[in-house]
Amino acid sequence: MKNSLKIISLLVLLSFISCKQTDSKTSGDLLSEDTNHPSLILTKQGVKDIRANLGSIPIFDKTLAIAQAEIDAEIVKGFDVPVPKDYSGGYTHETHKKNYILMQKAGVLYQILNDEKYAKYVKDMLFEYAKQYPTWPVHPKPRSYARGKLFWQCLNDSNWLVYTSQAYDCIYNYLTEEERTVLETDLFRPFADFISKENPQFFNRVHNHATWGNAAVGMIALAMDDDELLDRALNGVKNVDFNPEEKDNDGGYIRKDGQKIGFFANLNEPFSPDGYFTEGPYYQRYASYPFLIFAQALQNKKPAHKVFEYKDGVLLKSVTALLNLSDAQGEFFLLNDAQKGMSYFNSSLISTVDIGYHFGGNNPELLSIAKMQDEVTLDDAGLAVALGIKEGKEKPFIKKSIQLSDGPDGDQGAVGILRSDDLEVVFKYTAHGLSHGHYDKLSFALFEDGVEVVQDYGMSRFVNIEQKGGGNYLKENTTWAKQTIAHNTITQNEKSQFKGKYDIASNYHSNKYIFSVVDKKVQVASAKEENAYPGTKLHRTMVTIKDEAYKNPYVLDIMRVTSDNTNQYDLPFYFLGQIMQADFEYFKLPTPEVLGKSDGYQHLYKEAEASVKEGNIKLNWLLNNKFYTYSAVTENNDEVIIGRIGANDPDFNLRDEQTLILRKKNAKDALYVSTIESHGTYNPVSELAINAYSNIEQLTVVHNSKEYTAVSIETKNGASKLFIIANENNDKEIKHKLTINNKEYTWKGPYILTENK
Repeated sequence: MKNSLKIISLLVLLSFISCKQTDSKTSGDLLSEDTNHPSLILTKQGVKDIRANLGSIPIFDKTLAIAQAEIDAEIVKGFDVPVPKDYSGGYTHETHKKNYILMQKAGVLYQILNDEKYAKYVKDMLFEYAKQYPTWPVHPKPRSYARGKLFWQCLNDSNWLVYTSQAYDCIYNYLTEEERTVLETDLFRPFADFISKENPQFFNRVHNHATWGNAAVGMIALAMDDDELLDRALNGVKNVDFNPEEKDNDGGYIRKDGQKIGFFANLNEPFSPDGYFTEGPYYQRYASYPFLIFAQALQNKKPAHKVFEYKDGVLLKSVTALLNLSDAQGEFFLLNDAQKGMSYFNSSLISTVDIGYHFGGNNPELLSIAKMQDEVTLDDAGLAVALGIKEGKEKPFIKKSIQLSDGPDGDQGAVGILRSDDLEVVFKYTAHGLSHGHYDKLSFALFEDGVEVVQDYGMSRFVNIEQKGGGNYLKENTTWAKQTIAHNTITQNEKSQFKGKYDIASNYHSNKYIFSVVDKKVQVASAKEENAYPGTKLHRTMVTIKDEAYKNPYVLDIMRVTSDNTNQYDLPFYFLGQIMQADFEYFKLPTPEVLGKSDGYQHLYKEAEASVKEGNIKLNWLLNNKFYTYSAVTENNDEVIIGRIGANDPDFNLRDEQTLILRKKNAKDALYVSTIESHGTYNPVSELAINAYSNIEQLTVVHNSKEYTAVSIETKNGASKLFIIANENNDKEIKHKLTINNKEYTWKGPYILTENK
């Protein structure tokens, strides 16, 4: 019944739209204007095409009807332009944020429906801003390195201008020349000057913040036909920190320290040739909107810049790269600072997908994503997608195993994603990731069918929830979430990689060693890190193995540590779910103890401990009615710590979650070998557990030297497999020979999975 009412409502709104097109007093006036407006996200031809197709493009019609209903209701309520005073989540912050979204939508509605009430709504709000903006001081909240005027940081001010410039472009012809002069003189140019000239520390960076600033100034420059502002957006602010006579070959100004600035620098430096954004998918999602919306406007208005061809079309590559960095449910993997649950259903990804389709050769796979999003942008790109869907052109977007390089030249490590049936292993061996990077080289996370099984913590922040630090980053993001022990990788001597210092970490990256996914039964990602700890080298190999004898594939994990010194090594395993059974004897402490004093250890409780012998340990747990088992090779005197996050957390800012830490003390070199299996289910209705126990009988390291490591995997069906990796030579053409237990093995390439003789 509810769905029927929704359909009827949409039909009524579409009928209203049709009537408005013929009844409006100014019908046809917009299209007869001989100007360059609209020209940013909508073009004059685009408006004609949209109007010609209204009523016959369901996904576009639905989006339009919803937007119209929203704006009509807001026009009745009126608007508020309050004096800024709040952090994220507060009334003034959320009101100014709401205002720029409403203005953008109202501007688009004016163009499509040709109804003056939408233009008047935008005009009235803009003039209220023009009246108040000159009177506002810098925002009173002092936390940001670059405080805005409307918002507590220039970043959000830039958000406002990116959206508002689109609204201004849409109502440009509705305004008189005198009105445009007032808005540009009292509001837009001072606004652009403030976030650029008055805040060069914000504007002249290579960072997602600067991208928003560059796009904001560039968008309003295009709307006002201001070439000086456009040059500033593309090439940065030329002030005392710059030599205005010194330019690189691309026309971008160079800072005295040699770093390029401006939009093209932000396009060149953070993106690898594969389209991976070094800050990680969460911030790529955030930055994709200014990158692509400004590129769309630049392409529409200044096609000579060939922005979509820049760096071999990296912006268009970034669209598919970002989609590949999501799980089966469309949620982005938690690389670096990231909030759990962010997905490609976010509004910025609506634009990303539509622009990627419209300007990227009409990739039919993007249509299937747009169809799932069930929404399009109300512009030329959205129309192209709507027509593609209407014509049935979509094809499934199939996520495959993929390696995405990091660094502007693709030589600063990578992210490797191994997909085997429903399992997804996300293996991180990248550069640091700018200011949002974590100290977590060679860490990994595991997903099954879109459910996080072995987690990356993500960031310590509750975005736009005012109760938690004004919605901003919490101090625990630095003291916990960024620290090495918070991730599934090696911590040495209870100290974070690179001493937990950004200035050190940003100079280094991990190195790719193997990425091989041709054989779907055995997929391998391997990488090395030699700078995280002085004198210590790390080499990790992740393997997905699909054994025909069992329903689900499993993961083999080999971490080698070699060092010049004797150290303590901790390898945590952040599993999610309820422990069912541990097959080793442990002592549960009557009162949990804080595990350490710094580098994240101060936020971990030790709840149980065990000293184990040579052999294997197993941890069996239940998550979402699925059984999992972690099996690990152990040596005499290895320690097992079962810990929990939440120590020294007086404000309950951290999530209360478990970990198992395998500790090796007084070790110069160390080898960690483990498997992770998904092997059974529990039905709470029938109360029946199926395949609740591990299928792996025994893991054994049968050889470990500088040149080779070999692991035997014995399963409960009596089979025995042997995985061998060459540790020093990854040449695919090299032939290897190794004798193990008087048996000779020969193979070609850096690894082999074979029957154990």
